[in-house]
Amino acid sequence: MNGILLHLMRHGAPTEPGLLLGHRDDAPLPAGTARCVARAEKLEFAQVFSSDLSRARIPARQIAALRKQTHRADRRWRELDFGAWDGLAPDALDPEVQARFWNDPDACAPPGGERWSQLRARVSDALLGIQRSSLVITHGGTMRAALSVLFGFDHRQVWAFELGYGALLSLRLWPETGGRLPSAQIVALDKDHG
Repeated sequence: MNGILLHLMRHGAPTEPGLLLGHRDDAPLPAGTARCVARAEKLEFAQVFSSDLSRARIPARQIAALRKQTHRADRRWRELDFGAWDGLAPDALDPEVQARFWNDPDACAPPGGERWSQLRARVSDALLGIQRSSLVITHGGTMRAALSVLFGFDHRQVWAFELGYGALLSLRLWPETGGRLPSAQIVALDKDHG
């Protein structure tokens, strides 16, 4: 069995790049959307999923329409909820508090925000629904959570993956039965520095 392809693509640049954008619904820049659409042209997939946030949903809808495929927006593919930090520039936060979060995002979640384990649980649940080759337009933190869930990487290890705007991570999955996560292999990581 050859497995199925799962392409995880980070959305293009939002209107205000450089902020901690979790659940804040900022629109994507038109150039960022166009980049996602262009990158999808060479990919093989049967369906399109995305986060329900505009910066991921807008390019996903365009890609699905061009391919005449189904698109489903799904909250489980959202970025980590940064709570009170959502929409702030990192330099607006106390460096020590921010360092504690990056060091242990489960024990030191942002005020009113989401723990790393909660993000992993959401993404794990979404991955169980992938049964055929798919493209998912999502977020950097969500892509890292998928790597953590599928390969057992801890939160420090997943930050070694450079996932800028428009990055594409292609995986091959072998779905399991009984509610178990699929076996997976990394096929390619294209960081798209464009």
